[in-house]
Amino acid sequence: MSPLIPQDPETLKQHLAREVRALREAARHEAGVRLDDGPAPAGVPPADEGEDLCSCGTAGPGHGCGDEGEGHDPWACICATLPAIPLSAALFTPVRDETGRTADFTVKAGNHVRAAEWLEAPDRQIGRRLLEVQPGAAVGGLVGALDTVLSTGRALKGYALDYTEQRSDGLHRTKLLYDAASCGGRVLATWRAAHNRMELLSLDAQYIASMGWGTWDLLSGEVTWSEGLSSIFRNDPSRPLSLAELCDTVLLDDVPRFGKFLLALIDGEEPSGTEIRFSVLGEVRTLHLVGHPVIATDGLPWSMHVIARDLTSQVRSRQRLAATRRQSDRLRQEAAAERRVAGALREALLPTHSAELAQAGLSLAAAYMPAETDAAVGGDWYKCRSLPDGRILLAIGDACGHGLSAVARMAQQRHALAGLAHSPGAHAGQLTTWLNELLCADPAAETATGIIGHIDQEKRFRWACAGHPAPLLLRGGTASVLDTEHRGPLFGLLPGHEYETATTDLLPGDLLLLYTDGMVERRGEDIADSIDTLRKVLRGCGGLGPQDTLDRIMDAYTPEQHEDDTCLVALGVH
Repeated sequence: MSPLIPQDPETLKQHLAREVRALREAARHEAGVRLDDGPAPAGVPPADEGEDLCSCGTAGPGHGCGDEGEGHDPWACICATLPAIPLSAALFTPVRDETGRTADFTVKAGNHVRAAEWLEAPDRQIGRRLLEVQPGAAVGGLVGALDTVLSTGRALKGYALDYTEQRSDGLHRTKLLYDAASCGGRVLATWRAAHNRMELLSLDAQYIASMGWGTWDLLSGEVTWSEGLSSIFRNDPSRPLSLAELCDTVLLDDVPRFGKFLLALIDGEEPSGTEIRFSVLGEVRTLHLVGHPVIATDGLPWSMHVIARDLTSQVRSRQRLAATRRQSDRLRQEAAAERRVAGALREALLPTHSAELAQAGLSLAAAYMPAETDAAVGGDWYKCRSLPDGRILLAIGDACGHGLSAVARMAQQRHALAGLAHSPGAHAGQLTTWLNELLCADPAAETATGIIGHIDQEKRFRWACAGHPAPLLLRGGTASVLDTEHRGPLFGLLPGHEYETATTDLLPGDLLLLYTDGMVERRGEDIADSIDTLRKVLRGCGGLGPQDTLDRIMDAYTPEQHEDDTCLVALGVH
């Protein structure tokens, strides 16, 4: 094989032409005959002009003929040739109506070959009308097609007829292909089923596997394609592409690889399979090609067989998968960056308890569980710190939304509370009222819930509630829900509302649990039942410190149970 592989279609076609010419010259030399460069003409030599091909008479031995005449030699009749035809064959005589138009044909002679098992043989139809013996022919226009043969003298080639007939055993259908020629005022016709059973199975296999095959005769130039290959290239099966035409459909980048594949076949080698992209009616299709050269006894390849499997759908699936992976990688990178930002915000906005709480006889633990696994923080928040007047500010809230969009609202509410909390003497109800006014006055703000409270030096917890779930109190092995009759509306919902407070005395050994609604809201479950479940879990935490209590609570719930961000704050009293 030549080491120089063509890089463009024109060079490849010229190279192929030279190789084929050299191959033909070698074949001429070996055979000692002259071989035409072009495709060999198909067909048989025409009969002598003076020969009478249609001298039909009486029926003779070995064939059926509908005519009788004195002196008729049945063996000189064209009807005598019908048994030698391997297809269904018959001689038709036109039947004219009063206007001279061909209305039907009469079967004058026929052979014994059936085009399908359920069809009658033509020799059993002699003397009968065509539309009588083949009633489905009327719908398919066969009479008109045969009349055209008579009127024009042009032969009929491969006339397709979807033929349906009701037989005694049921309804049958097949596609028949008719060939016909004029014969002395009559029509000689043959017909066959378009596909036999094996051909139909072959076609089904090609379509199911998206494959086809073709043969290129390098000596005669004849090209034969299967219907599967014609379907892949969307061309007429009777017009397969030559090697030169096939080269024109190859994508430029794949021409060298395709050239290497073809030249290996021409050199008598059997190349390994290769993937080649073709442009088919403006669409790029990827085919996997395998080839096999047909080697003559003289060692020269005279033909090549190529099997092609259409991989376009698989290639597109791989491309979509690769695009999805790239998008997933990009989203993972973005999520990782968001987690880093959110983690930094969480450390800044949700700090752990300070040493000042320990001096006040309190200990605190907090936990945050985002609903979105890729997020590190959301709209839930808490705040616990000592104030200049000696009180401890304890608050928890839930800003609407998830992810970084909710972080901004959470930070706004938390920092606003931090500023308001330094107002001298302001109690929890006033702080809650002021924070509500801030959210109501901001048109961009959304609703939120929260609990704001103070713990004084006598360990009294005075708190206000803005639409938030009530805290739980664990005391002496009993867990109870704090009364929320004073509860007010959500933040940002009702401007001018004055929030009330309630007071709960805390005793040494008590544990106060504050939580956001993500802990108790379940789809299809009453929130009161969910709160009671949490209360029972808390009851089993007697004697544990704040951090151990939160660990046990989180172990009691699977991550899938949290449909919203959840924040937990446990405050222990010493």
